[in-house]
Amino acid sequence: MDAVIFIGIQASGKTSFYRERFFLTHVRLSLDMLRTRHRERLLFNACLAAKQSLVVDNTNPSVAERAHYIIPARAAGFRVVGYYFRSNILDALRRNETRAGVACVPDKGIYGTHGRLQLPKYDEGFDELRYVRLTETNEFIVEDWKG
Repeated sequence: MDAVIFIGIQASGKTSFYRERFFLTHVRLSLDMLRTRHRERLLFNACLAAKQSLVVDNTNPSVAERAHYIIPARAAGFRVVGYYFRSNILDALRRNETRAGVACVPDKGIYGTHGRLQLPKYDEGFDELRYVRLTETNEFIVEDWKG
């Protein structure tokens, strides 16, 4: 059982990565989809109780925000894996411009998340950490953590 935590600014490829790598095996928890923390917590707790692997597909920029998932997941016996999405803010802004409707995030939101972004560390409770980067041809490169 894996609890996968995505970390990165908006428009860095997190949801596309989920679709490519985890769609068939992990339940996706996303505030974009669920709309409220209450709904997200209900689904998160249901996954823990059912021993169902999950992906937290949010920005999760701070240690404190990630702890809301890491601590209960570890207590439930899950392996906790973090994926840090490296992204140049200008590239993210450019990708965001191609989004439509509610998927398009205001630029100030991306800048705000970028300003709060803290690199993950193993001592937060991660069992594994990975770097993810998106190439110019929209391919994902996953590398071992070097931090």
